[in-house]
Amino acid sequence: MKIAVDAAGGDHYPKNPVLGSLLALEENEELSVVLLGPEDSIKEVLKDNRYPSDRILVHNTSQVIGMNESPATAVKSKPDSSIVIGLGMHKKGMVDGFVSAGNTGALMAASTFILGRLKGVIRPVIATYFPTVKGLGLMIDAGANLEVKPEILLQFASMGNIYARDMMSIDVPRIGLLNVGEEKEKGSDILKNAHQLMEGLPGFVGNIEGRDILKGQADVFVCDGIVGNILLKFGESIPEAIKFLLMAVAKKKGLNQEQMGLISEVLKEVFEPFDYQRVGGVPFLGVDGVSMVGHGGSSPEAIKNMILNAVKMAENEINKKIIASVE
Repeated sequence: MKIAVDAAGGDHYPKNPVLGSLLALEENEELSVVLLGPEDSIKEVLKDNRYPSDRILVHNTSQVIGMNESPATAVKSKPDSSIVIGLGMHKKGMVDGFVSAGNTGALMAASTFILGRLKGVIRPVIATYFPTVKGLGLMIDAGANLEVKPEILLQFASMGNIYARDMMSIDVPRIGLLNVGEEKEKGSDILKNAHQLMEGLPGFVGNIEGRDILKGQADVFVCDGIVGNILLKFGESIPEAIKFLLMAVAKKKGLNQEQMGLISEVLKEVFEPFDYQRVGGVPFLGVDGVSMVGHGGSSPEAIKNMILNAVKMAENEINKKIIASVE
């Protein structure tokens, strides 16, 4: 299995993508990687580390797509960027997947344009992990599609079902449609019609309200990209906000340093499910390939996990199963 890694993406390139790749190579002896980015900088990181030279290839690219650049413009104006070259390699069958901690919008645009859509898929989608009290759930869409139709939401549900089953090891994923009420008559015409279409899906539990998400009332939460992205960003803010409030109260109550330290330890363990490093990256489902994006601040550990997830996605032939589900 060979995975192309964007070594020019994220807040800490090329160091973290390179070190994450080396960790992945240690964990999977059947893996090889292609590092794409500024060759001299990549080799500068490599020279300070031991690595299997026969399983790692450096491919120089002269252009870098910044985190704040316009996705469409960047993809068109920077043909020698790591994202464009890496996805091009994947399209040609030179690698089995591509991962990046770079510009999410640019990677989504390039993945759709270069790899194309899977047969039968109306819109590719971003699927992201979302923590609940019962374990990790999957939220789909996390920001790619701001306007949807009932048929698109049905496909989101089908793709999410396959990913949750085969990548998250949930035998029969519970699928919930995010809405303003549990009754199937609630919501917009789009949501009402989507509910009707989803009733035939295995594991469909009906409408899910916002209060049901953290309770883990479903394994796959289906919504449009606006709702999903707002919930994702809100979820990311929860640990910091609770820690701030709890510490403020603890200080007000006059807790000593030892007691404050114990609270910090408890908080750290409580919020482990919110740590993006555990899963590394999330997939663009519906594109004709394996393309995954990670947090801009991804650590080497996060990059490693993203690479290994890309390998697992390719080995489990997720795309073949998606095509079969939407036919």
